[in-house]
Amino acid sequence: MSASRLHRVAVLVLEGAKPLDVGIPAQVFTTRASMPYEVRVCGAAPGLVTGGDGLSYHVAHGLDALEWAEMVFVPGYRFPDREDPPRAVVDALLAAHGRGARLAAISTGAFALAATGLLDGRRATTHWHYTRALAERHPLVKVDENVLFVDEGSVLTSAGAASGIDLCLHVLRGDLGVAASNHAARRLVAAPYRSGGQAQYVPRSVPEPLGERFAATREWALHRLAEPLTLDALARHAGVSPRTFSRRFVEDTGYTPMQWVMRARIDLARELLERSERGVEQIADDVGLGTGANLRLHFQRILGTTPSDYRRTFTKGE
Repeated sequence: MSASRLHRVAVLVLEGAKPLDVGIPAQVFTTRASMPYEVRVCGAAPGLVTGGDGLSYHVAHGLDALEWAEMVFVPGYRFPDREDPPRAVVDALLAAHGRGARLAAISTGAFALAATGLLDGRRATTHWHYTRALAERHPLVKVDENVLFVDEGSVLTSAGAASGIDLCLHVLRGDLGVAASNHAARRLVAAPYRSGGQAQYVPRSVPEPLGERFAATREWALHRLAEPLTLDALARHAGVSPRTFSRRFVEDTGYTPMQWVMRARIDLARELLERSERGVEQIADDVGLGTGANLRLHFQRILGTTPSDYRRTFTKGE
């Protein structure tokens, strides 16, 4: 295949870049008979780039590679919420986008794209650990914390690390079709499609509280999830009116009391699916959701997958 027919892909390595995030697009789009791509790994300038996790990168190209590329990948990097990338990097990304290049971020690379303003008013995602930080630093971005990747046409974002593979396979499906994407997935020993979103990989769906008000009530509720838990019962335990409890609870957790209870029940269901052989109906009763249908409904809504798929993914030996 002639070089003029190759799709041009740049992988932009920023300070603190994570090795898996860098390696995924570089390997997926490497030039071979089944993959009509040419990849250039670049940095803010040619030479040594200090990465994360004890690795550094010697890149042959600077930001001129973004002028050449049809698609630019921005791998995740450490401490993305502390400061924006250098102005020259932001300008080069904007110029590449202006010339028609697609920009794709893996994991925390979304912060670099957000710094350009190109994600304002659009859906985007990043690693679940950083979704709140991305939303706070760039409030105009519509952060979706549950998905593996988001395709907004000319800008794409993905969740943490391995979801970069999901994003790359999605790009391949659009560029070359399903057969080529499936072929690449087999070469990578990866699933062509993964069920659910990244919500199922978050250790707990109950958020960390922003304050310690009602900590005793939350702990009390966690030991009584199988019982009926109403707003009145929670407020009565806390010693305040239901209205005051609701208002202050949202300030502490970001969720209403009953939303929090539902997520706590789903978390308990996750633990039982992982650590026991109890059936879905039994687990539903154990966590206060009554029926298997009710558990499946809320499990799908909160985690984006089914209890049975979750058990297959996270149970040892499956």
